[in-house]
Amino acid sequence: MRVTVVGATGNVGTSVVSALIADKNVTSVLGLARRTPSWCPEKTEWRSVDVSTGDLAPHFEGSDAVVHLAWLFQPTRDPLTTWHVNALGSLRVFAAAARAKVPALVYASSVGAYSPGPKDRPVSEDWPTHGWPGAAYGREKAYVERALDSFEQSHPEIRVVRLRPGFIFKREAATEQRRLFAGPFLPQRLVRPGLIPFVPDIPALRFQAVHGDDIGEAYRLAVVGDASGAFNIAADPVIDPAVLAELLGARRVPVPAGLLRGAVSAAWRMRLVPAAPELLDMVLALPIMDISRARAELGWQPRYSATDAFRELLEGLRTVAGMATPPLSPQTGGPGRIGELASGAGKRDMARIP
Repeated sequence: MRVTVVGATGNVGTSVVSALIADKNVTSVLGLARRTPSWCPEKTEWRSVDVSTGDLAPHFEGSDAVVHLAWLFQPTRDPLTTWHVNALGSLRVFAAAARAKVPALVYASSVGAYSPGPKDRPVSEDWPTHGWPGAAYGREKAYVERALDSFEQSHPEIRVVRLRPGFIFKREAATEQRRLFAGPFLPQRLVRPGLIPFVPDIPALRFQAVHGDDIGEAYRLAVVGDASGAFNIAADPVIDPAVLAELLGARRVPVPAGLLRGAVSAAWRMRLVPAAPELLDMVLALPIMDISRARAELGWQPRYSATDAFRELLEGLRTVAGMATPPLSPQTGGPGRIGELASGAGKRDMARIP
């Protein structure tokens, strides 16, 4: 079985490639990325291509499945750029898969595609996927869901799977995630239990997470199996202020959501952080997902808990962990993070995901 992975060098991509090459049914993996990595896993070859401009169909020819992971989180200050790459780039991937007559297409959707929903009960895959309109990430994920609906209607011969994971953490991706969301001013080595004084105790601050190795396994099952449709992917427990306080050795302090939002907004306007305040709005609105369908139909079972995954994020931050790919390398931001500082937090695409 030959599998092409679009966006194969980031947090999810490296996990997916690792899971695929461990499967005896997968004979080869073609990894597509904007920048070629020095990471050389077995059974894998690399080609450099940009989803927004490159000719994708020739790379897909002969593939038994295409996994589309490529997504641009930054620059948050230029939503037209992220729309061009994420929304329109996804349309180009889907069209190329159809031209190449690929039998299966597996797409990286997200909990961020969901409309606002409950925090006190889980929702299944039929919950509306209109996103959070205030955040570019939610708008783009919702748009691609609609485009994929049309694609499935037009190409019934192609098996389509869409995975909707929660937050994805692993040790090797911690520095990339710091760069994408916290920015160059976070003292990374000081993010450790006991040094963070408090956690904002906001009832809506409840979200789900999954370990990178477990999301890689979910994609492997989607590729080699015969399932189709949408699948929620997350591990227990739900992470809330109480769980965060325990993980960080911090106190819970009641904080109005508006006050936290105002602080994030001020930091973003001052270009201290790259994550726009609308992302916080989205997190506070996201529903809790029911993952029973993934267990029953994909046969997926997480090996790590959500707290295990979050602990790896903290450990990766403290140790400045990474991998030998451009998105995950600690050297991507330049010596002393000078490249990040020069680009302006959230302004240019220093954090672009191939």
